[in-house]
Amino acid sequence: MPFTRIKETCLYIPNLDDAVAFYHGLLEMPLISKVEGRHVFFRCGDSVLLCFLPEATEKKSSLPAHHAYGKQHIAFEVSQKDYVSTRALLLDKGIDITHEQDWGRDRNSFYFEDPFGHVLEIVPTGIWE
Repeated sequence: MPFTRIKETCLYIPNLDDAVAFYHGLLEMPLISKVEGRHVFFRCGDSVLLCFLPEATEKKSSLPAHHAYGKQHIAFEVSQKDYVSTRALLLDKGIDITHEQDWGRDRNSFYFEDPFGHVLEIVPTGIWE
């Protein structure tokens, strides 16, 4: 398979306005689309973060049904040079760092949560290379 990347990622959330406040307001992701009662989409670098209300997508309509409940996890990549400043910026915005991980070989990442309890991670470029 000639995959080049994961282009979009979904999170399932209970409140669209809270998602906009966090992902657009605090994390400064540009808003692509918001459909009341269904979803809100954000630009994240050259990828897209899709946030759906699970009850709106778990029954098939024009697209295949999909949904999830509970804590989900995604990681956001930043450049090596922006890694430390990104951590500081999140702390300045009142976002708590819940865990810092040393992956060995001078590779680190850190974790925080969104308002819904999803586990978000910041990783520097090259962490999986």
